[in-house]
Parts: sequence; structure tokens; C-alpha cells
Amino acid sequence: MAVVGSIPVSEEEWRAAYGLAPERDAPFTTLSGEAIRPLYTERDLPADREASIGLPGQFPFTRGVYPSMYRGRLWTMRQFAGYGTPEETNARFRYLLGHGQTGLSTAFDMPSLMGHDSDHPRSLGEVGREGVAVDSVLDMETLFAGIPLDEVTVSMTINAPAAIMLVYYVVAAERQGVASEQLGGTIQTDILKEYIAQKEWCFPVDPAMRLVTDMIEWCSRHMPRWHPISISGYHIREAGATAAQELAFTLKDGLTYVEHTVARGLDVDDFAPRLSFFFNAQIDFFEEVAKYRAARRIWARELRDRFGARKPESWRMRFHTQTAGVSLTAQQPLNNIVRTAIEALAGVLGGTQSLHTNSYDEALALPTEEAVRIALRTQQIIAHETGVANTIDPLGGAYFVEALTDRMEELCYEYFHKIDELGGMVEAVKRGFPQREIADAAFELQQEIDTGRRIVVGVNDFTDGDGEETMILRIDPALERKQIERLETMRADRDEEPLAQSLSALKNAASGETNLMPLLIDAARAQATEGEIVKALQEVWGDYREHPTF
Repeated sequence: MAVVGSIPVSEEEWRAAYGLAPERDAPFTTLSGEAIRPLYTERDLPADREASIGLPGQFPFTRGVYPSMYRGRLWTMRQFAGYGTPEETNARFRYLLGHGQTGLSTAFDMPSLMGHDSDHPRSLGEVGREGVAVDSVLDMETLFAGIPLDEVTVSMTINAPAAIMLVYYVVAAERQGVASEQLGGTIQTDILKEYIAQKEWCFPVDPAMRLVTDMIEWCSRHMPRWHPISISGYHIREAGATAAQELAFTLKDGLTYVEHTVARGLDVDDFAPRLSFFFNAQIDFFEEVAKYRAARRIWARELRDRFGARKPESWRMRFHTQTAGVSLTAQQPLNNIVRTAIEALAGVLGGTQSLHTNSYDEALALPTEEAVRIALRTQQIIAHETGVANTIDPLGGAYFVEALTDRMEELCYEYFHKIDELGGMVEAVKRGFPQREIADAAFELQQEIDTGRRIVVGVNDFTDGDGEETMILRIDPALERKQIERLETMRADRDEEPLAQSLSALKNAASGETNLMPLLIDAARAQATEGEIVKALQEVWGDYREHPTF
């Protein structure tokens, strides 16, 4: 082909011209280590690309799960919040709703996540520090006091004791006059991810999976607007996984929950539409966009072709996104505003249904109200000023994005094959396979940062300007004493007879195959604490000991 002036007009001529200039010294790879070529063209896409890309709202949903996407409705802006006692978090919820937030997301403290009451010896010094302390249904009532639960969707990030927190929420709503059928929201519940990455568990793997299946079954019949599980890649990525590992392990977890629920006798179309997902948004913009697109495509095909789901609603993967906490730096924390904005934009252009933007000070402490406001304003600027929500899937068809999406799908299925060879995800978790893969990936990335091969601004390069003091939120230690006193008062005032009966019935049922949700509701109404319920179940099921990773 001819050259117009000095401008190459064929790919071969471009390559010759490109080779005349030296490349800069940089790792031309994704954050996950995938090599990136200097240019992508139509040749990098498969011949049947139209079938794999499709249209928004149509199978395989690569371009989005709804036909109108953000032209019809923006994503839900759902900021994670929780600290101190239920009163403090209730005030923060009201603050966020007053500043334009459109959904609530609850962060629980470490004792609550681990199934301990606030006065447990292991809870000392941890009550209300990393989230809100919830010991009983009375705390849940206080947490949502004055917030109409039939009008606001609520997300709760808790896993091993998720069934307990859900029944507390159901009973608290009941006392507001709101039936379970009216409640909308999500509870995380993803216990496999706990064994893989977050390490917050109460029970061995098999009974924990039974409890998850109980929740999915019960919610499919009594909470039609509720998502009983949010299958979570977020924590897997925060533990050091690559984007492909986050994608593969998360989807394989999700498919495992489907297997267990179908084995319970439920039709896949009766519960699959209420399954939801939770992904990380890391700093590698295009890799993240590709990850979300591949996730939708894989899930749709697996549900339709493997499980025989007939309803399009069962094929649609809906997901929440949170920007990457692990990408935030304690050094030069204001830089985190920029990181969060880029990550949030990746989530939006990847088609998320809801989004949490981290606050710039979260590498130092729980966020201040100012930091939370800036994080929320970041989403609002993206939504209302940038124009990115004006057209559907604006990156669709871009050669690089589509090629990277295909590569993500390929890597995901390679992991699926390895997991299947081990006997499935439950067995792989018991053997420590995903745990080892994540540990290796985390080590490799940290080596790149430590050697300076991968630049982190303000950490290993461009470090001038350090030493500026950042105001941080400090949790009053007196709040722990306040929460324990509330717990002691509740215990002293409750009727012990229905409490003992409910816990005894729960233990008896735990040794059989009965769905435990109705019995957990009875225990919540009798004001059983979280720790008492966990202890009752552990007396039947035992505890969990992790398989050595190395």
C-alpha cells in the first residue's frame, strides 16, 4: 500500500515506522502480568465476534444486562458505612441519604463478622472499630431506626453469620410493620470466599454451605426482592489475586452455590435471578473493564447451557463494584482521590449496577465525613458531568477492550479446568488451591513494587511532599463500653424460657436436614445474641481449621 507523505497507511508500514523509535522503559503488561501489544486491530478479534459481543440487554450480555443501561437509570450510589454503636452508624446513614446517596451498605465490626458478642474476650478493643457492632435484634432495630425499610435498599457485608444478621433484619423490619416480602437489598453470605481470602469463618465448610443453601431457598420463597448472596471477588482481589483469578474463583464459587441449591431440589429459575455479585475495581483501567464484560458473558452461558436456565433474568449477572482498598496509599493520601475516580470510572464503563467509592483516608483509618462526601461526589461528577452515561457501553467494539475481554474469558476457563480436576471448588478450597494461587500472585506484584519495576506514585517514586498531616476519624474507646452495657441490659431484661427453647430447637435441627431459617427467626425474636446462636451451632457442627497454604 502506498504511503501518503510520511504517514504509513498499512499495518505493515506502521510496524516499520513504530520500530524506528525506542520504547520507554516500562512494564507493558496489565496489573495481572498479561503482556500488552503496542497496537490492536480487527485481526485480534474472532470471526464470530458479533455473537460474543451482542447488544445491551441481550445474551450473552457482554455489553450490559439491560437494554437501556444508564440511559434509563444510573447505577446505585451505595457507600459502605458503619462504626461504633448502632446509634453512630444510624446517624452516618442519615447523613449519606441526606447528601444524595440512593442505597445503604452496612459495614460490621470484627466481632460481628467472626460471630462473637461484644463482651467476648476476643472482642476486646475491636468493638465498633472497623464497622458497627450488632449483637442482637435490638441493635438492628436501632441501626435502622427512622429509615423506612420498604423504601430503601440495604446491603449488608457479612458472611459466616449472614443468616443470623438476615433474620435480625427481617424481625427488625417486622417491628417497623414491613413484611419480608417488601424488603429489597443484598446480604453477602459468600462463605467460600472467606475460606479463600478473607478468613472470617464460624463453621466447617460443609455445614457452612448448608446454611448458605438454606438462606437461598428460604429467600426465594419469602423475600422475592432480596438478594440472599453477593458472590464476591472483591476480597479475593484485595488478598492479592490477579484479575483473572478474581474472575475465575468468583464465578466458580457462584456456580458451586447454584449446584448446591439445584441439588436441594429448587428449579434454577426460581432463585438464579436473585443471585448477585461483588467485584473489585483496581487501578488497571482496561483490564477491569474487560473483566466485567467477560464475567457477564461467562455467567450467562453457564446458567443457560449448563444448568438449563430458561429465564433471561437467570442469565443476567448483576453486580456491585467497590474501588480497590488495596490500591490506596498511606503516603500522600490525597492522591487516592484520583485513584478512586479512575477505578470508579472503570466500574461504570464496565456496566456495574451499584458502586462504592473508597474515601481517600481509608489507608489510615475509617473515613471522616469530609472524605466520605468527596467519595460520593466523585460518583456524582462521573454520572452528571463527564457524559460517560449518555451512551450505552461506549468502549464496546474497541479492539483492545474486546481482545482483552476474550483473554480474560480464556484465562477464566483455564482455572475452571484446574478446579474441576481437583473435584470442584469445595474440594479445591479444602486443599488450599486458590489460596496458594493468590499468595503467589500477591508476592509477584509486591516484588515488582519493591524493586521499582512497577511505579506507585508517592510510595516508590515521586515521593516529594510527604509529611503532610491528614485528619483522621478516631473511634472513641468509650463506645465499646457503651455497647457492652447495652448488651448486658438486654440480657437482663429478656425472657430466658423462650430463649432456651429456641436455641434447643435450633441445635436439634442443625443435626438434621431441616431448613434452619425459621428456627433462626424464632431465636431472633427471643433476643438470642449472635454469639449465643453461633455457639449453639458450633456445638453441633464444630469449628474450622484452615488447610496449610504453604
